[in-house]
Amino acid sequence: MKKLVNSLLAGLFLLGASSVAVAQTVVITPEQETVVREYVKKKPIASINLPGVELNVGSAIPEKVELHTIDAPDITYRYVVVDNRTVLVDPGTRKIIRVIN
Repeated sequence: MKKLVNSLLAGLFLLGASSVAVAQTVVITPEQETVVREYVKKKPIASINLPGVELNVGSAIPEKVELHTIDAPDITYRYVVVDNRTVLVDPGTRKIIRVIN
C-alpha cells in the first residue's frame, strides 16, 4: 500500500510539473516570426559572440548585452543577433524564447 501511495504522489508531482512547463511555453506564430525576420533584415545589427552562453530556449542572456526593440505591433520581445542567429528574448527575464536561424 505504501508503494502505491508513493507512486501516486510521484505521478501527481510529475503531472503538476508538466502543467507548469506547458503554462510557461511561449508561442510565436508563423506570422510573428515572419515579421521578426523582415524587421531584422531591414534593420541589421552586428552579430555578437557570447562564449559560455548556450542558445537554448530558457537560457538567460547576460545583462551586459544590449537587447533591441522590434518596432512592430503585437511583438513585445526584444532581440539580439548571436553567431548570426536572431535570438528573441523576454525583456523582463532576459530568457531566450526563440532562436531563429
